[in-house]
Amino acid sequence: MKVCFVGLGNLPVLAPEYNHHGIGGEQVQQTLLAKALATRGYQVSMVVGDYGQSDAASWHCVTTYKAYRADAGLPVLRFVYPRWTATWAALMRADADVYYTSCAGMLVGLVAMFCRRHGRGLVHRLASDVDADPEKLLIQYTRDKKLYEYGLRRADSVLCQHAGQQRALLENYGLTSVVADMLVDPPDRQLDHDQRDLEILWVSNLYDLKRPELVIELARRMPSRHIHMVGGPQPGFSDLYSKIESAAKSLPNLTFCGRVPYHDVGDLYDRAKIFVNTSDTEGFPNSFLQSWRRGVPVVSFFDPDGLIEREGLGASPQSIDEMACVAGHLIADETAWRKASERCRSYMDRMHGDHVVLKPYLAAIEEAVHRRKK
Repeated sequence: MKVCFVGLGNLPVLAPEYNHHGIGGEQVQQTLLAKALATRGYQVSMVVGDYGQSDAASWHCVTTYKAYRADAGLPVLRFVYPRWTATWAALMRADADVYYTSCAGMLVGLVAMFCRRHGRGLVHRLASDVDADPEKLLIQYTRDKKLYEYGLRRADSVLCQHAGQQRALLENYGLTSVVADMLVDPPDRQLDHDQRDLEILWVSNLYDLKRPELVIELARRMPSRHIHMVGGPQPGFSDLYSKIESAAKSLPNLTFCGRVPYHDVGDLYDRAKIFVNTSDTEGFPNSFLQSWRRGVPVVSFFDPDGLIEREGLGASPQSIDEMACVAGHLIADETAWRKASERCRSYMDRMHGDHVVLKPYLAAIEEAVHRRKK
């Protein structure tokens, strides 16, 4: 079976030579899933952005077809040319049985129209809680919101990250979906408590909704603890990046690393004792899985379906002061840290092995093909 993943930002995750470009969590998830399917005998391709690579270039048995450069075309007109035309041309070259999209945006609608016209299957996966709420969509233009809804409603199978998204999707769109957990890269090493030289780690793209300014506040409340902060500048948020970078320079216990390539950031997770998350809105962060796989407890304001508290995978404080208190306790109390660390590893072994995680994805792909053959 031929499966094509449509993710214009996927190439920096798939191909190490392009990893100086920024990425997000869903690019990681699409790439991990694509590689997993390829190892199981699927014929896998991707439609990606034009980073200057050759068309039909292959990495990890995944063939890539390039669509367009991010800055290509004239304002207004570029929606049609090159964005629509180049995307459809790449989809055609991929010639897949099933196409897979994720993240809310106009691309979902364009792919859905292609699949409808050419009789191909479509699987879509939500990437954030806001993807299930039309009032909170992080989409600028009404046209693109309409295209997203068009694509969402015409997907043969819809996947989501947790039960809360499942309920919201049913309530807001009247659509049923299946919860599909996330894949995670295995760590290169497992360090003991005393071998970890990073006390607190924060990793995210620097958007307003990630609330990076709270990391600054956390550092001020924990002067005896050191925080490493990783996050690259994002389009439209350059002022926020400059503000965080400047504030970090005034705090001796905060190291601001800026953007760290995806293929290098795993080393920081290996060395961390505690991971903190300051967002109040997420889907299911890749950073949680990367942390837990390495036995790193997560202290986060956002707790998907109450998982952190229920499984003892860290803590979910209600304020920045409580976050400082909880994080400080876990670092100082080695016994408490070791117990939490073991729970994190045990949870990942139990719930996020590929043999468990892949089941709903494989079922969704099969369902999409079955529905198109009717």
